[in-house]
Amino acid sequence: MNVKVAGEDLELHVFKSVYWKRQRALWIADLHLGKASHFNRAGIAVPEAVTDENWQRLYHLLDHYHPRDVLFLGDLFHSAYNVEWDILGRFLKAFPHTRFHLIMGNHDILDDEHYQQLGLLIHEPYLEWKPFLFSHYPLDDVPADWYPVCGHIHPAVRLRGMAYQGLRVPCFYFGEQQAVMPAFGAFTGTGVIRPRRGDQIYLIAEDEIIPAEEGE
Repeated sequence: MNVKVAGEDLELHVFKSVYWKRQRALWIADLHLGKASHFNRAGIAVPEAVTDENWQRLYHLLDHYHPRDVLFLGDLFHSAYNVEWDILGRFLKAFPHTRFHLIMGNHDILDDEHYQQLGLLIHEPYLEWKPFLFSHYPLDDVPADWYPVCGHIHPAVRLRGMAYQGLRVPCFYFGEQQAVMPAFGAFTGTGVIRPRRGDQIYLIAEDEIIPAEEGE
């Protein structure tokens, strides 16, 4: 789905990513790679399909858009080092003409040498790229003439049926002052947001993106 935000043409993808057309930049937030392996090592069984889905979707996006830049908006890797970090290194090398940026998040806790070995361009606490200000956390004080884009929250809205059953649906959130990206990772929770009048909300439902109507 194509939308215009802060005067820029963006394409929203059902794989919970955004493609900034003018700059050929792909935005992805909260991959939490390695989370399944982290839980498995702790004795909590997680299906391998969860990990496979992350890699398949990531490859599809890069193969589809051929972006010049990929912006990871924090929480690229979930926790301590494990085998999936090596997989990530091999994956990134398969795209030598793409620059990979990481805006540091609360789960990005590995030693600096690990990020350097992968050639990641590190930004902390945010990356300025007019008109957008990319960060992991939402900003309390929004600088003038910037439109912040963040992750961290894993936004979703709760839909209620006639029988009062509730369903959480992940979404893209574009507010008056800043945007919040959905969590890319297949093994992540969601946080229900409370939209305000005038906010643009796009629901991610299976294989389509649906604009939310006022009051949803």
